[in-house]
Amino acid sequence: MGNADLRDLAAVESVPFDELDGTLVAVDAHNWLYRYLTTTVRFTDEDAYTTADGTEVANLIGVVQGLPKLLENGLTPVFVWDGGVVDLKEEEIEQRREERERREEQLEDAREAGDALEVARLESQTQRLTDVIHETTRELLDRLGVPMIEAPAEGEAQAAHMARRGDVDYAGTEDYDALLLGAPLTLRQLTSRGDPELMDFEATLQRHDVTWEQLVDAAILMGTDFNEGVHGYGPKTAVDAVKEHGDLWGVFDAEDVYVEHADRIRELFLDPTVTDDYEFETSVDPDVAAAREYVRDWEIPDDAVQRGFERIEDAVTQTGLDRWT
Repeated sequence: MGNADLRDLAAVESVPFDELDGTLVAVDAHNWLYRYLTTTVRFTDEDAYTTADGTEVANLIGVVQGLPKLLENGLTPVFVWDGGVVDLKEEEIEQRREERERREEQLEDAREAGDALEVARLESQTQRLTDVIHETTRELLDRLGVPMIEAPAEGEAQAAHMARRGDVDYAGTEDYDALLLGAPLTLRQLTSRGDPELMDFEATLQRHDVTWEQLVDAAILMGTDFNEGVHGYGPKTAVDAVKEHGDLWGVFDAEDVYVEHADRIRELFLDPTVTDDYEFETSVDPDVAAAREYVRDWEIPDDAVQRGFERIEDAVTQTGLDRWT
């Protein structure tokens, strides 16, 4: 998920949706979906998204509720799905699994105590992107005519790569790691109320008078998804140390600190596993009738998705499909 301390380094500002009309954004699909999945679970009756055999598909409600915000504001989303897991991230995934198990135990306690608010909060925090959720999300987005591609590794890295190539205008993710991956422009808060934030890579480098490599080195000292930070290094001290000593290895030598696998971590940001072998339509052509039928097949009640589908239809009707072609 990235280190939130990166925000203290990033050049970030709010941007009106009016300025984004007609643009392409490569969306980190797992990041986007997880936020709508957890929101749905927290604020929706479980019966609305659980089939008769007990399968939970809250993602279908989340997609229908989340997609209109993009379409209504003239953004064409290209959803980029994660491929394989980066080996150095396995420890973090294991830590998240242990944390989820701890919260699942707390969830059982809350259920036994009859604490409905705590149950809703903890249920949202214990969600996993299951195989069913992955499959049904893709099938629903396909019926809604939304372009998608599969990344060879991390979707966020692929989205940043697509933005660097100029195939899309923006990367779209809540994570600050897009900055370390060199995404020229990143849209954040696409899942929040109001206008999004724009994170500017070149402006960030200029603000601190550092190179891309030095920015990554500072982040490694602060801590990333792939390593814990070195004690005592926050945003300012990390940048100052890297600038004073030239790079991460200069800091290691001068200040007697060490990060295991530092060279590999650096490479994951500066030269991640991505592909140029992708194609996608630069248009959105939703078949809302087919999408409605699909969610009905998964036993989602009409009233849980009615407003979302209406908003999707209205976005198409009011602007015309040529807006995205």
